[in-house]
Amino acid sequence: MESTAGEYFGARVREYDALIRACVPRYDEMLERLVAYLPAGAERILELGTGTGNLALAVAERFPDARLTLVDAAPEMLEVAGERLPAAEGVVARFEELAVPAEPYDLITSAISLHHVQDKATLYRRLFESLRPGGSLVFADQLLGRTPELHGLNWEAWLAHCRLPGHCTEEQTQSFLDHAAAHDHYTSLEEHFELLRAAGFVELDCVWRNWIWGIVHARRPS
Repeated sequence: MESTAGEYFGARVREYDALIRACVPRYDEMLERLVAYLPAGAERILELGTGTGNLALAVAERFPDARLTLVDAAPEMLEVAGERLPAAEGVVARFEELAVPAEPYDLITSAISLHHVQDKATLYRRLFESLRPGGSLVFADQLLGRTPELHGLNWEAWLAHCRLPGHCTEEQTQSFLDHAAAHDHYTSLEEHFELLRAAGFVELDCVWRNWIWGIVHARRPS
C-alpha cells in the first residue's frame, strides 16, 4: 500500500477520471453545484487537491480572467492538470505545508480532498488567514454521519454505488476501503461548522448533500 494519499492517487492518475465517476455518485452534479455557489468576481483563487483538474476547469470557465493556484501532493496529478490548464500555477505540497500567502486569495475551493487532513482546526485557521476580508471557502467532501447509524447508512450507499455493474471491480472497491482506513479522517458537518466558526468564518451552510458527500460554504467577514 502507498504510504501517503498523494502516492495512492498519483499511481492511479491515468484511470482517475473514470474511477472518480464510478465511485462517487452524482460526481458531475456535485462539481456543477459547487461552482454555482462560488461568489462572483473572484480574481485570485486557490484550489486544494486539484487532482487531474476537473474542478479547476469548471472554475476557470466560471472565472476566465482569474489567477488560479492549484495544489496537490501528487506531482503526477498536477502534470495532467497543468496540461489542461497551462496558465494556472501548480504547487506540489500537502495542504498542511502551505504558508499564508503575501497576497491573499479571494476564494479557496476544493473537491473531495480535505478529509485527508486530520488537524482541520489548524488548516481552517490558515485558510482563514489566507483569504482577504470577505473572501470565501467553498468545498465538497465526504462527511461523517452525525451518528454511527447514519454514517453506516451513507457508507453502504456509497459501496452499493461502487458495486453497480460497470462501475468498480471488487479489487478496486477493496483498494478504496484500504485507502480510507489508512488515510481518511472524516468529520461531521456539525464539527466542520464548529471548527470553521472557531477559525473566524461566518455564513456557514451545507448547500448540497448526497449520502456521504456534501458541499460546505463559509466566508471570512469583510
